[in-house]
Amino acid sequence: MEASDQAAYMFPTTRAEVQALGWDYIDIIFFTGDAFVDHPSFGTACIARWLQKFGYRIAIVPQPGWKDDLRDFRKLGTPRLYFAVNSGAMDSMVNHYTAAKRLRRDDAYTPDGRAGRRPDYALKTYVRILKELYPDVPVVIGGVEGSLRRLTHYDYWQDCLKPSILCESGADWLCYGMGERTMLELTRAIESRRSLHEMRRIPQVAFYADGKPKAKDPVVLHSFEECQSSKSAFAENFHIIETQANMLSPGTLVEPVGNGYVQVNPPLPPATEEEMDSFWDLPFTRQPHPRYRGHRIPAFDMIKDSIITHRGCFGGCDFCTIAAHQGKFIQCRSEKSIVEEVRKLVKTPTFSGNISDLGAPTANMYGMHGKDRSKCAICRRKSCLFPVACSNLDRSHARVLGLYHKVDAVKGVRHSYIGSGIRYDLFLTEDGFVDETSQPYLKELILKHTSGRLKVAPEHTEDKVLYYMGKPSFKLFVRLREEFGKIVRAAGLKTDIVPYFISSHPGCTMRDMQSLASNPALRGVYMDQVQDFTPTPMTTSSVMFWSGIDPRTMKPVFVERDPERKKRQKSFFFSHKSF
Repeated sequence: MEASDQAAYMFPTTRAEVQALGWDYIDIIFFTGDAFVDHPSFGTACIARWLQKFGYRIAIVPQPGWKDDLRDFRKLGTPRLYFAVNSGAMDSMVNHYTAAKRLRRDDAYTPDGRAGRRPDYALKTYVRILKELYPDVPVVIGGVEGSLRRLTHYDYWQDCLKPSILCESGADWLCYGMGERTMLELTRAIESRRSLHEMRRIPQVAFYADGKPKAKDPVVLHSFEECQSSKSAFAENFHIIETQANMLSPGTLVEPVGNGYVQVNPPLPPATEEEMDSFWDLPFTRQPHPRYRGHRIPAFDMIKDSIITHRGCFGGCDFCTIAAHQGKFIQCRSEKSIVEEVRKLVKTPTFSGNISDLGAPTANMYGMHGKDRSKCAICRRKSCLFPVACSNLDRSHARVLGLYHKVDAVKGVRHSYIGSGIRYDLFLTEDGFVDETSQPYLKELILKHTSGRLKVAPEHTEDKVLYYMGKPSFKLFVRLREEFGKIVRAAGLKTDIVPYFISSHPGCTMRDMQSLASNPALRGVYMDQVQDFTPTPMTTSSVMFWSGIDPRTMKPVFVERDPERKKRQKSFFFSHKSF
């Protein structure tokens, strides 16, 4: 298919908008639980713009009504190729409910922050409706909700194990992770009507099939039914899944379910710098769809002046899903690509001169990798930093400092702030700085790229709890606070350091919270970044919460499940005099 001569068109969301483009067919219709924002921070826009680049006609149905006569599911008719479905930028249950399972009052991804514009388990709901209305049209699912529910997983909100979202929804294909390259290959395969055998070999897809698996030398997991009857089997499964997910060349995973199986093909290799640049070199308007004119989308307000520098995270925190979705290996954009996006941002009429966030899930991992890539190719470590930093990891901050200087040199940029998290164990040890770039990085971070408060995430003070979190010793935070104080005092600033903590994580007892609350290193610290642990699909921590087993060692771990005691654990953040 030839590239479209309407490469920069805004995606239609209604029949009238389709007609205005003069189209007599649509290749792919996206259904999403979010309002549509044409910005590279939103996955729907990333995939839609990428497929558009190769000439495919894309239409989008944002936040379709699912309680009425289903007119939103009918209004654009049948696509030429397939339906693409996601629940939005968040798992719909995390979007809807607090850690105490109370319904949230707002939704940042909806116009004016209104709640109730998507169903619980939105991905499953949307796919089931489409399969009922259009049984012969393929449905491809993806996004966070699909990616992190691709195999048997614990669902906190129903307090049970659930099978792969493929089984629950009836979708034909699942594209997990960051999906530009896979979605293009899958689209071309559907268009050219490749054989089912060929399509089932596409990297980074998952599918359900009846019968016995045909993959060569797969990694066979315990069945869903075995996991239901044995918490040990579920923990063992997850350890295998996580180990494979953190390898550069993992195997094909097969998980029996009922009379068939779910197969998860290995991911594509990490994107090259050239490929990463190509994902951003697209005609994003960086604005909400015109249909929302006059309405505010809170999530857009938070990211409209941000710049993404890379993907992936090798930190390996046990409660985090970043590596499970974006990958462990850092995939960077070039400085040239980033600076070019900054120049476009500066020309935006609403830009005030301040970049709100120049970063990614862990901002200071930009440009970092193994010194000897051949060692990375055979490594099975989940984290390059825990329990100790890998000796093969290049932790130099030279490249990220160079990037900051190039961005700040762009005319029209007054400040470039780092709103994303940073890992201070990338530049600090208990004895001092890692290398000659570490202290200059911290100093520049504080003096030039922090807006009032530097937010960091020690998560807890007690080593026992930090072990179950996969986080470094609290002694490192104490060291950070000392260095932070020196820099701030020397500059005469009033900048604060704000630590982020989690209560009720597996392994955390009431006594551990008492110890946290009385830790002298936290006296005078501003404590507003606190959260009760929420088990989310596909994390080591959620497996521990459900099973009471540490999947890394298969040993028992204490888990606080009582709602009142969980509430009491969190109360220590606010009640102790030392704060």
